Amino acid sequence: MRSPGELKREIESRLKEYLSRDRDGIRHELLNLFVRVKSLTIPQIHEKLQEQFTISYHSIASMVGTIASRIGILRVRRNAEGTNSIYELKDQYVDVVTNILGAT
Repeated sequence: MRSPGELKREIESRLKEYLSRDRDGIRHELLNLFVRVKSLTIPQIHEKLQEQFTISYHSIASMVGTIASRIGILRVRRNAEGTNSIYELKDQYVDVVTNILGAT
């Protein structure tokens, strides 16, 4: 089993790799939203990103899914009605995301 420090370094590495493929800034802005707002649904994210970028709802859902499952920095829970999942940046990774976004 990995120590918390090793896990953070692994997350940091995955996040840097993910952001290195961000040509138009959408991924950076998506992560900035999670740092600023904390809890978001896909429709809320789509609404915010549509103000700056031309991007489909499904593309956003795919990006959020990748960040949640492959990178592992988002917590997912269902809302009371069960219609939309609510995504939250895990507390232990706020500083990692903030540092990486500030460095890039």
